[in-house]
Amino acid sequence: MILITGGRGAVATHLLTLLRERDMPVRVGSSDPARLDLPEGVPSVTLDLTDPATFPAALAGVTSVFLYATAEHIADFADEAAKAGVAHIVLLSSSSVLAPGAESDPLAKAHLDVEKVLLASPIPTTILRPGAFAANAGGWARAVKSGNPVSLPFPGACTEPLHEKDIAEAAFAVLDDPRHRGGQFTLSGPATMTFAEQVDQLAAAIGRAIAIERVTPEEWKREVAAYIPGHFADALLGWWASVDGKPGEPTRAVEELTGHPARTFAAWAADHAADFTN
Repeated sequence: MILITGGRGAVATHLLTLLRERDMPVRVGSSDPARLDLPEGVPSVTLDLTDPATFPAALAGVTSVFLYATAEHIADFADEAAKAGVAHIVLLSSSSVLAPGAESDPLAKAHLDVEKVLLASPIPTTILRPGAFAANAGGWARAVKSGNPVSLPFPGACTEPLHEKDIAEAAFAVLDDPRHRGGQFTLSGPATMTFAEQVDQLAAAIGRAIAIERVTPEEWKREVAAYIPGHFADALLGWWASVDGKPGEPTRAVEELTGHPARTFAAWAADHAADFTN
């Protein structure tokens, strides 16, 4: 039995589809199972990663876990997983843990703390470290749908946006093939792009121009204050500043795991065009 955590997320949803296509037994954990929209026959279980009391029932009979965890109770989760006989954990982490100063960055440290606990546990752990999700562009949807400019403090910041389907397929590959067990894989999209270039490709996908307004970091923080805590906003701004005008190096890990090149941002934009128009 494979346990998928974070069952309402896009990666988990695509992974579930892949596992069902291969008739692999799967259970989906969520802090609120009633909100899950699962295919008929897929069992759900209450799993609140902030509440260790929910761990034993969720892990009963489980052999592998796809885990997107917070650091708060990760040691409790690892201990309970070992007691339950879990033989493999696939952790969705972040490539931010590889950056200099990761220990002092709140976004990176949260992932790094989880990695450290799992790697010290007796359970073989495979780590997937995606970089920037293409889905981060979804934060522009409200402005685009209303016809307003997209506010960008660093339009020239470079990332390698990664389609959630590629992350799901990479997770499936490491769950399905024992050769990958215990590996550590840095996932990226196929090309470095600036935020401005992503906006242009999104405009092409929806068939109309999208304006960009360059704002100061302080102005952007005020705009997002309702849903991004200040310390996380500062971490994001620091990262964007560090890659402003500095193209990165895409990895080939998606292709190595899945057998096909990583999907382009243009493909993601086409898949999600309706999110920016309806």
